[in-house]
Amino acid sequence: MNFDKKIYELASDIIKICSRNGHRIIVAESCTGGLISAALTEVSGAGKVIEGGFFVYSNEMKFKQLGISEDLYMEYGSVSKEMAYEMAHGALENSNANIALGVTGIAGPTGGTPEKPVGLVHICALQKNGDKFEMKYIFRGEDRSGIRMKTVGEALTILKQIIDKNQYA
Repeated sequence: MNFDKKIYELASDIIKICSRNGHRIIVAESCTGGLISAALTEVSGAGKVIEGGFFVYSNEMKFKQLGISEDLYMEYGSVSKEMAYEMAHGALENSNANIALGVTGIAGPTGGTPEKPVGLVHICALQKNGDKFEMKYIFRGEDRSGIRMKTVGEALTILKQIIDKNQYA
């Protein structure tokens, strides 16, 4: 797979730092359809770091695979900071990883609403110790592929931030 240079360099840095510090990563992704996991595993040595991934596109899979409650979905929806956090939390709870990434969004071109437009993405990086980084993006003027690739880049940036913050912990 051919990822752009920025994405590959971010993934490479993440794998290098995590390998050196014994961190294990798990990814729970929806709108990116496995692209974040693919970017990370593109790097040689990823097997020492990547615990695995959950591709949970449907809400039913979020409930079954990650243990997310239907009540949370009913209150906040599938594209929300709460859902991104619960995806990361559920991934941590269902793995031996100590760092998780939860990503959910609307890649379009359909599915958007005035409150939640196409291009809306929520990302949460979470460590077992409770540290987290959460971000909300609205990628405007992009097609579906553009939104997904921008999401991969931003998700890796957030993942690197939480790793950098705690790499000596």
